[in-house]
Amino acid sequence: MTENLRDLGSFTGQGYNIGRGKLIQVLWLLVSGTVFVRWWCPARLRLVILRSFGAQIGDGVLIRHRVRVHWPWKLTIGDSTWIGEGAWLLNLEPIFIGDNVCISQEVLICTGSHDRKSPTFEFDNGPIIIEDSVWIAARAILLRGVTIGMGSTIGASALVSRDVPAGALVLAGQT
Repeated sequence: MTENLRDLGSFTGQGYNIGRGKLIQVLWLLVSGTVFVRWWCPARLRLVILRSFGAQIGDGVLIRHRVRVHWPWKLTIGDSTWIGEGAWLLNLEPIFIGDNVCISQEVLICTGSHDRKSPTFEFDNGPIIIEDSVWIAARAILLRGVTIGMGSTIGASALVSRDVPAGALVLAGQT
């Protein structure tokens, strides 16, 4: 049974590229925690902040308060997309969100994972692609490496761990 033992103290993060230096990381964490997530921060200012840290944001985007973005320079959002209160974009790798996408409250989009077979539990990350006209309902979870096809609906509290074809309906307990 020793093949499943882990030595987390030897974790290296080998192969992971944050994409920015320490100063930009610290600045983002400071601005994110003190201004970006706050209810009093105007939605337009959130877009300005994200763009100033390297996010590619289209026109007509609405990002509500309490939205967390891990690394804005790894985020692309198309036109007329909404991101609801409390959504968490944990983007160790790129997240691509298309046009006319609705990401509802408390959704978790997580590009990070670990290799369970690695004795040092190294990263096993993958980008996430959300195509146009997708609705991701409240508290759904998208895991690393998935593509959500155009016009799909991901129901409330659904867990998505593999690609979803265009036009599909995914309800909790189905994937």
